[in-house]
Amino acid sequence: MKPSTMKYNIYKGLLAVVSVVTLLFAACSKKLDEYNPSGFTASSVYTTPQGFETLVNAAYTYNRSWYGKEEGYSYSEMGTDIWTSGTGDANPQFAQYLNLQGSNVTGGASTSTWANNWNQLYLAVNLCNTGIAGVGNVDGYTVQQKATREAELRFLRAFYYWHIVETWGGVHFTTQPAVGVNTEPNRTPVDTFYKQIFADLSFAVSNLPATTTDYGRATIPVAKAFLARMYLTRGLNNQAAALAKDVIKNYGYTLQPKFADLWSMGNLKNKEVIWALDYSANLSYNDAIYYSNSAGVPQRGSNNGHLLFLMVYDQVNNSILFRDINNGRPFNRFMPTLALLNMFDAANDSRYEGSFQTTWYVNKAGSANGNTFIVGDTFAYCAKTTLTAAEMNSRKYNTYDVSKTYASNGAPTQRRFYVSLKKFKDSTRGTIAEVQSARDVFMIRLAEMYLVAAEAEFNNGRLDSAASYLNVLRKRAAIPGHEAAMQITAGQVTLDFILDERARELCGEQLRWFDLKRTGKLITRIQAMNPDAAVNIKSFHTVRPIPQSQLDAVTNKGVFTQNPGYQ
Repeated sequence: MKPSTMKYNIYKGLLAVVSVVTLLFAACSKKLDEYNPSGFTASSVYTTPQGFETLVNAAYTYNRSWYGKEEGYSYSEMGTDIWTSGTGDANPQFAQYLNLQGSNVTGGASTSTWANNWNQLYLAVNLCNTGIAGVGNVDGYTVQQKATREAELRFLRAFYYWHIVETWGGVHFTTQPAVGVNTEPNRTPVDTFYKQIFADLSFAVSNLPATTTDYGRATIPVAKAFLARMYLTRGLNNQAAALAKDVIKNYGYTLQPKFADLWSMGNLKNKEVIWALDYSANLSYNDAIYYSNSAGVPQRGSNNGHLLFLMVYDQVNNSILFRDINNGRPFNRFMPTLALLNMFDAANDSRYEGSFQTTWYVNKAGSANGNTFIVGDTFAYCAKTTLTAAEMNSRKYNTYDVSKTYASNGAPTQRRFYVSLKKFKDSTRGTIAEVQSARDVFMIRLAEMYLVAAEAEFNNGRLDSAASYLNVLRKRAAIPGHEAAMQITAGQVTLDFILDERARELCGEQLRWFDLKRTGKLITRIQAMNPDAAVNIKSFHTVRPIPQSQLDAVTNKGVFTQNPGYQ
């Protein structure tokens, strides 16, 4: 049963087996009285093929706490060179490194956002550890089935541990299932995490199938693609380049003819996608029930990326431009830095228009600004350039150019009306109020492999090869007739150019913070390109603060301490 159609059964399965999965260590000090009405135990549930399938399926679902969720976007895209806070940003400590220093650390590290992702990732690792330790005892699996399921769990463990070690550094690490509640977590060197990540991915590459009919499951090319990312992360450039080239050439993946084609709701399962989180079109099969407030009311499940990057177009004048399904429900959380907008050559590069919405049209006839408008007229226009006074005065609609949005140093002067990322919009939502989207999240796509190969080749001094990989993407991105203008030479390839190219191709796709950390550019590019974050960022911000709830719960407080700089 594949992840795309089994979502409801996954969650039923989670309810059935959650009583036999123990947390890594306590999130609070409150003692719980446990009751298991089913009588099921790990030894009875996980030794049958049906029970073990439930465990493996459940192990995939923890990606839903990060990918397509506001918390995951905050960790992975905010506090970088390309995004800053819109007026609605609920977690400015991510975007601007607020309340994360000195005596104010509790204010930053105690928010539920920090703790939720920490808890979910460690629950995921523990479930993987449980399955890896027990797969040999499953009565009814063939030797090959055991190897395949173990390979899936090892791949997922590596994936989750990468998020943990890059986000928080050398924190708690184990490959053993938790027994009871551990209130004495360890501090493990980063190298130990990566030694296990590489071992797990090597096992996955050797034992996963090359293809699958169960969309969303790990396969050999999925594992190889992620392993290429890991090699690049650890400076193993020859291995990174070789694996990226292997995935590009040998598994049938192809770039979409047009960049904009990637984001069509009718074209999500396309040949460029290597690995995706498949959110169901039936929203009841997704995960809203697991994102509930204190009153038990379901919050934003499924993919909610469509909410986060949109400016409040319905506040320009909601009598003739009101909220509708096509334009989306604007939460106004995140806005692009001026530096991001300036990375695009809009005259030649289709990725600007393919990524951003700049124009909003009247959806109810009426009058405003002393002018009469009919449905379909332009009513709001955001530009990444500066319009002259004559240009603005000649237009009867509202204009928000650079001069009305950013100061000369790039700091936002208003955070409501701006060029908006549209990649994740979903015009198939049932109502204007719907916060859930069935849009898949692309966790690895083929374009990233070209960028991995280019960066690895650059690091190896092979600039001609690096340029050739970048030019493949730039040719795809070229506005028809502008292909020559988009091609670059070896002499133009620098690490900053590669990072700019990654931003043009991947902005918003939950990789940016990791990209800047990997390349050692987090501090310098923020200082140069993001005035909001430049004010506060310090050298220790290359890891995030450990959630205060975890620090409060541990009993070995002299060993398991807050990350340096946050005390």
